[in-house]
Amino acid sequence: MPVPKRKVSKQRKRKRLTHYKISLPTIIQCPKCKMYIRPHTVCRHCGFYGGDRLHEVKEK
Repeated sequence: MPVPKRKVSKQRKRKRLTHYKISLPTIIQCPKCKMYIRPHTVCRHCGFYGGDRLHEVKEK
């Protein structure tokens, strides 16, 4: 099995790791209640998805 001939420097390692970034999640506005939600999910605030009510939301 091959073994590295020399130590990988900190600079070289950090250059390689610059592409491992966390990205922000995509959010959209619900067309019914205007709350921000993830796309392709049922809205937790009003219970709508694609113009249809899929479940009732309990009032607090």
